Amino acid sequence: MGANELSAQLWRERELMEMLLFKLDEQQLLLSAGRARWIHYATREVEQVLDRIRQTGLGRAVEVAALADEWGADDDATLAQLIEHAPTDAWREVFSEHLRAMTQLADEIAQQRDANELQLRAAVRATQEAIAGLGAGPGEYTAGGTAARGDAAPRILDTDL
Repeated sequence: MGANELSAQLWRERELMEMLLFKLDEQQLLLSAGRARWIHYATREVEQVLDRIRQTGLGRAVEVAALADEWGADDDATLAQLIEHAPTDAWREVFSEHLRAMTQLADEIAQQRDANELQLRAAVRATQEAIAGLGAGPGEYTAGGTAARGDAAPRILDTDL
């Protein structure tokens, strides 16, 4: 364990963050092209990359704790705190670059995620308007999953779409 291992772990995490940004970009392209048929595949791929990032984050936490112990920092030190304890300028520079790149990637990912969410909401709204324009309701279902037939039974509606 040491600085080399942590740096390698950070490279893997950066690559996964770039892959996530790519997958979000793919999702956005599908939404822009109106290719809703493939959105569930793109969403699944985003979720798979997120799972890999979570796993890599656990590995990073182990490496940070080991290096923090070696460099005299707290076991739960952040990367920024670890940079402050680096014994050489070279390691400060290496880890500062990792931190800068990962912060930039996180910002780009957040922007792309927000843009995709807006497009998804617009697509849902357009679908609801199209259904309403047909003159037929989208249908309602009972708690048991059967179609409701104009009865006055209470309904549970998810209004947070």
